[in-house]
Amino acid sequence: MQQLVRGVFTHTFSRYVTASAVALGIDVACVAALAALGTGKPVAAAAGYSLGIAAHWLLSSRAVFDGAVAADGPARLRQKALFVISAVIGLVLTTGIVSLATELGMHLAPAKAIAVAVSFLATWLIRRSIVFRAVPLTA
Repeated sequence: MQQLVRGVFTHTFSRYVTASAVALGIDVACVAALAALGTGKPVAAAAGYSLGIAAHWLLSSRAVFDGAVAADGPARLRQKALFVISAVIGLVLTTGIVSLATELGMHLAPAKAIAVAVSFLATWLIRRSIVFRAVPLTA
């Protein structure tokens, strides 16, 4: 068990945390800017999330999992699709956890904190073990 925990919290994990923080900052800044310009909140949120995911892909593929990026072509397209799927899984987890927890009487802030932690770990594990496997994906 110790070896599993040690393996998860590697330098790659530290880089992933940093990439996630930067992507979140881009997401939040985009939402704030669009909302300030009068864009509807759902549209601003969707645009921010999308821009954050794009930033996360760029950071993850170039600085976090750079040794496991597929070659250009069908394999890279598949890898990008898996990355987006992992983001959607994270979004579904976050939405579901916040919805359930608040429905059960939990305040929004702790519900969101739990959701963020679960979603973060789930997407990290999916991306580390499936999207960016140790061996680069081939066509």
